[in-house]
Amino acid sequence: MSQLLIACGIVMILEGIPWFLSPQRMRHFVAQLASMPDAALRLAAVASMGAGLLLVYLVTR
Repeated sequence: MSQLLIACGIVMILEGIPWFLSPQRMRHFVAQLASMPDAALRLAAVASMGAGLLLVYLVTR
């Protein structure tokens, strides 16, 4: 359980870094994401989940 909480904390840190370093660019990026079609967002999400799954598999095998 503690490893899961550590992983969640690391994710929160990594996701907060761009917002801390350049909030204006992140606002622009989010606006661009909002204008993308659903299919493109789903494809990006599936690719990201696949990469994460592959990384977890490679690290734990």
